[in-house]
Amino acid sequence: MNAMYYVVRYEGPFAFIKPWTAVRDGVTYSQQFLTPSVLEGIEKKLFPELLPLSGLQGKICRYKLRYAAVSVQQEQTQIRGWDYKSKEKRMVRPRSVLKRGVLLKPVLLLAFSTQEDAWRATMQHICLCRNEDVLFPLSTVEAIPEKDFQKLPGFELRFGLSEQSFLVGYNRFDDNKPMYGWLEIDGNAFMGGGSDGRV
Repeated sequence: MNAMYYVVRYEGPFAFIKPWTAVRDGVTYSQQFLTPSVLEGIEKKLFPELLPLSGLQGKICRYKLRYAAVSVQQEQTQIRGWDYKSKEKRMVRPRSVLKRGVLLKPVLLLAFSTQEDAWRATMQHICLCRNEDVLFPLSTVEAIPEKDFQKLPGFELRFGLSEQSFLVGYNRFDDNKPMYGWLEIDGNAFMGGGSDGRV
């Protein structure tokens, strides 16, 4: 039997999903997929009653992420420590410039198991990782079969272990246990930046 998904489309001007391997690299490109912990954070934001529970609760069944382009932007940072300038008799915090490859016009499709959950999601914004990367929902819910959702363009990390799986980080919600998955890319995942309202 083919499950029915209730899909909500989120859009925003830009997004940056920091890879778990990046600490203070000079140039870091955004991940093109959501990890289990990122999806769990979105689920807990949309449904705060899930906050005491551990792990994904199945409210969000699947997702697809696509975007229009990647833009390398500069960000000025300061280190934690201070340097003492003896000649000037003052303390300074050194600065550096980091480059971020940011997703432009990201489109995130979230597939919910029930229509009620999908409608609740259409009344809330989300952030993929950074608070400034706000994505807003379209105020519509589209019901589509699971097999049709599979054909929609976008990147999706399928969670779990398989021959294709790779380490995608450590789960901050689950004692920093390693997270694994494999990447599926369907259709043209780079051209989804439009605001035409279509899934």
